[in-house]
Amino acid sequence: MYLSYYGLSAPPFAITPDPRFVYLSERHRDALAHLLYGVGQGGGGGFVQLTGEIGTGKTTLCRLLLEQLPEKTKVALVLNPKLGPVELLEAISEELGLEVGGRSGSQKGLTDLLNEYLLKAYGEGWRVVLIVDEAQNLSVEALEQVRLLTNLETPTQKLLQIILLGQPELRELLGRPELEQLAQRITARYHLTPLQPEETELYVRHRLSVAGCERQPFSRLGLRALHRRSNGIPRLINVIADRSLVAAYAHSLERIGERTVNDAADEALTGKSRTPWLRWVRWLILPMLVGLAAAWYLTKPAEPETLPEPPVPAVRLPQQLSEAQLEMRLAELSRESSWRALATRWDIDLGEELAFSQGCPNGLQPTVVCFRGSGSFSKLRQFGRPVLLLLRVDGKILPVLLAGIDRERARLELAGVPVVVERETLRTYWSGEYRALYRLPTGFPNTARLHDQGDVVLWIRERLANALGEATTDPGVGDAVGAVDPAQVFDAAVERRVRDVQEIHGLLADGIVGPETGFALSRYADGGPRLQAVGDPLGALP
Repeated sequence: MYLSYYGLSAPPFAITPDPRFVYLSERHRDALAHLLYGVGQGGGGGFVQLTGEIGTGKTTLCRLLLEQLPEKTKVALVLNPKLGPVELLEAISEELGLEVGGRSGSQKGLTDLLNEYLLKAYGEGWRVVLIVDEAQNLSVEALEQVRLLTNLETPTQKLLQIILLGQPELRELLGRPELEQLAQRITARYHLTPLQPEETELYVRHRLSVAGCERQPFSRLGLRALHRRSNGIPRLINVIADRSLVAAYAHSLERIGERTVNDAADEALTGKSRTPWLRWVRWLILPMLVGLAAAWYLTKPAEPETLPEPPVPAVRLPQQLSEAQLEMRLAELSRESSWRALATRWDIDLGEELAFSQGCPNGLQPTVVCFRGSGSFSKLRQFGRPVLLLLRVDGKILPVLLAGIDRERARLELAGVPVVVERETLRTYWSGEYRALYRLPTGFPNTARLHDQGDVVLWIRERLANALGEATTDPGVGDAVGAVDPAQVFDAAVERRVRDVQEIHGLLADGIVGPETGFALSRYADGGPRLQAVGDPLGALP
């Protein structure tokens, strides 16, 4: 109906799956990487867990996974997990094409059948993967049966890799004490969150572009309303955006603004339009409020005379740069000045002569980590630390100090001068790579993981407590003479809490404290520089 009006070749926001319209945000790419990891390596046969709210794209990612399976991989996909243990075994056998025969209804018979099949597949070089969608609907008994399937193994190799997809309730289910053995076997966890505001805009632009749209029909306020009303959930974005296009076409609107999106959202989400209510407010309530305000103003007592306020020194705000102005400033920027600006914030001395190796300065102190990462503006806001954005300008890569950020703007420091740039402008030059410096305690290893011991574990425990809003836990002291203090042991509880923090920051939830997780934990340490507010004044004018 509205296709020709907006120059579209296909409905851009249909909720039916179409691989052409798939848009992968950074979180979706990370989640897909988790699933591929589970199929390809899987931590030696453990579980991979992917959770997310309804409509965030779990099923789409599962479909993409099935399209990217490695060679010699067989998959059993269970879509209806409301089954008992025996029914679940029968469903898995059916998915793998096994003849159940007289073993139907026998838990031991079906388990033996699967074991025989997995041993044969292993001998022939095949990898077997079980994917359970909507896994939050599994009963405790069925989940225990799933765990027992991971006991099917050779002396050196697990025979079955299991991926659990589900809503957030799955995390609560796996947190039950009776399922602790299963939870301990989860080697990778990932929670798929809704899109950020800038990702919602990119999502909408992508789908419109695939549908052949040459101009953006949604205004900036319309896009903001679309994100706000959908909470960044892709399925709801599709529903509200499609209703908005229909409504805009019916009223011959060239641009779709905030009001149109809100009306469409009301109709799509509640089945009610708020237009009559708005008209009632506009025609009746607003004139009454205006009249009351005028009457109060005319009858209010005169204010007593006051002495003049003392003069307040004027302050400078960071200069807002256009894209052309930014390019001019970047042309004058040096790599050394940006690195020294970041190091100064950490009170790090880089020396007089600055040399680099693998993108980081040479000669850093053992307690200083140079971290090379990639991510989004949202991820950097979550870290809360200044970093160097690697911008590509005229074929060269220039590090630029990111000193502050909000939802629409970024505060940069160019050769010591703070400036403000629209995040949309920066995306022209930034592909997501950044460099960071941070401090760790003396003797901190490259990675800290389960069963590690030492003072560094105390530091990790304190940072985890700050990150999760908990009191610092004290596991107690060992009784034996010379025993290791339990507080210095990286135990299963620490590993689970590391995964929780990794999920908060959108990192690979593997329970290992590597350079990126260390950077995330450093946010919760005392001291060190923080990202500033974008509009903080520079001080009094001369």
